[in-house]
Amino acid sequence: MSGDNARLGLDRLAWYKSSYSAGNGGECLEVAVRPARVHVRDSKDTTRVALTVEPTTWTAFIEFATL
Repeated sequence: MSGDNARLGLDRLAWYKSSYSAGNGGECLEVAVRPARVHVRDSKDTTRVALTVEPTTWTAFIEFATL
C-alpha cells in the first residue's frame, strides 16, 4: 500500500495530527489539506491509502462532529 501513497503523491503532503491526540497509542487521525482535496489517514498506519474528500464535505463533517 505504501506504493499507492507514493504514486498518488500523498507521501509528500504536510500531515497534521489531531490536537486531541495524547500520544498514548489511542485512535488518531492525520489530515493533509490541499486546495481541492482533504486527505485523512490513520496516524498509526500511514502506509494505508488515505481517504480523500472535497473541502465542503470535510467542513460538513467537522460541523457535524462538533455538535
